[in-house]
Amino acid sequence: MPQSLSSILVHLIFATKGREPFIIRRIEPELHAYLAAVSREFDSPALAINGTVNHVHILCALSRKVAVADLVEETKKRSSKWIKTKGPEFRNFRWQTGYGAFSIGRSNIAALKRYIAGQKEHHRRKSFEEEYETFLQKYGVEYDEKYVWD
Repeated sequence: MPQSLSSILVHLIFATKGREPFIIRRIEPELHAYLAAVSREFDSPALAINGTVNHVHILCALSRKVAVADLVEETKKRSSKWIKTKGPEFRNFRWQTGYGAFSIGRSNIAALKRYIAGQKEHHRRKSFEEEYETFLQKYGVEYDEKYVWD
């Protein structure tokens, strides 16, 4: 086969360190645009981005040439540096060390886009911790409670 082809859709979730409410309304659209730009730079275009004051969800089409860990590391590192330039109130901004990465099939894109778009409404009823644990259970990911919330 002369070509290497792939279709890998990934739902990424990561939070601010300590779930601090840094992602305020004033910078949220620009942050989402910045996250999308980093994803594009890694040939892994974002199909949906949204979140709340303390976390983000990104649905992206992962490049066949990029490891999930590398994409997340660079996205978090670059966006952390960027957000600190937005004012003195962001000088202590940090993303949590870990992240969640969940594969999805094409048939689930529309539903996941709706879910990501509805984050603010969703989190009126459910905390980030509850949401994240639900995803870990849904995808059968084993985890140690001591380390998941760094």
